[in-house]
Amino acid sequence: MHTIKRGHDKFFIGETEENPIAEITFIKEGNTLIVNHTYVSNDLRGQGVAAKLVEHVINYAKNENKKIIPTCSYVATYFKRHPQASDVLAAK
Repeated sequence: MHTIKRGHDKFFIGETEENPIAEITFIKEGNTLIVNHTYVSNDLRGQGVAAKLVEHVINYAKNENKKIIPTCSYVATYFKRHPQASDVLAAK
């Protein structure tokens, strides 16, 4: 598995955060993280990389005592498929 690194308001896989082969980005707003984008290159698709990126954001949110607002469709779908993780979702 590839190493997931912390960048500026993102987690990514690749040599640099400016040119990642996979990433998940978020905007910090008060005590929330607006998770707005997930990207996985064709070479990594189908390997569960996007789910691993979401899990990194979830762990980060828990460690920072923040809640997640998923505006990225993949992340929203992840939470629907993994209701056990919904404790980190911001109240609607």
